[in-house]
Amino acid sequence: MFLEFLRGFFETLPRPSFAGHQNRRAGHLRRAALLAAFLVLTRPVRGDDPYFVTYSHHMEEPGNLEVGFNPSFAKPKGGNSFLGTLTEYEYGTRAWWTTEFYLEGAAVRNEGSAFTGYRIENRIRPLAGSHWINPVFYFEFEDINAANKSLKEVVGFDSQSDLAEPVSEARQEKERELELKLILGSDFKGWNLSENFVAERNLTHEPWEFGYAVGASRPLALEASPEECTFCRENFRVGLEMYGGLGDAHHFTARGTSHYLAPMVSWELPGGVTLRLSPGFGLTPHSVRTVLRVGVSYEIQDFGRKVRKLLH
Repeated sequence: MFLEFLRGFFETLPRPSFAGHQNRRAGHLRRAALLAAFLVLTRPVRGDDPYFVTYSHHMEEPGNLEVGFNPSFAKPKGGNSFLGTLTEYEYGTRAWWTTEFYLEGAAVRNEGSAFTGYRIENRIRPLAGSHWINPVFYFEFEDINAANKSLKEVVGFDSQSDLAEPVSEARQEKERELELKLILGSDFKGWNLSENFVAERNLTHEPWEFGYAVGASRPLALEASPEECTFCRENFRVGLEMYGGLGDAHHFTARGTSHYLAPMVSWELPGGVTLRLSPGFGLTPHSVRTVLRVGVSYEIQDFGRKVRKLLH
């Protein structure tokens, strides 16, 4: 049933309309996403935090692989409605080290679609055990273009006018960037509280841009039911996150930037699939009025060991 849902979802995505290498790169994106769908046939385990933008201090379990699909739907003022796609592969390299790889694309009404790039991310948790505040250091390299509409983060003076630029023009603008984050997380009486400070720099000598994300979440019940069920309260997590830009190195400010507030809910199904939903609301004139995010994730237990066994 899950694979039928994924197949139907990918069939609804517009086919790339650009010629040449852009068509080939978009084809690679679709094949990688379909590969991720086949990977979920492996036995899954627990779900994920409900956040879409905010990172918590929780790391991927060593040897496990999580595959996620996170489309975003929005319509910027003066532009066409769009679907920004984000396919992620998160691997627990060590208990203190998580690696993640992203493939991204965009489909815009009346404009077609495009492969918009990739990201490689590493998160390092320096302190073992649980503490009142748990820091995590985040390092990411991005090779994307300006047609990217995944809204994975908001930094600097990002605005909805950037999202309204025609795909045919925006995809010509390359953005190779370094992104750093300081992630602080705490767990208290079932609540998770997470704060992120973001610093991003385009490698073509542009100034550092800054942003933030904060979130809070908790399950509806802290104690698990004695029997497995679909609608048990502990299977649902609810939360709220807020994120936005903080200007750049020349002008550090929260004024004249985009800010969003987004409630969220996640539902961990007994079969192992975790579904997430979050309607986000723009808080300033520079923000998109509404952003709808949907997430489907699946975690594969002992993926690293199974691959090593297969290769030997």
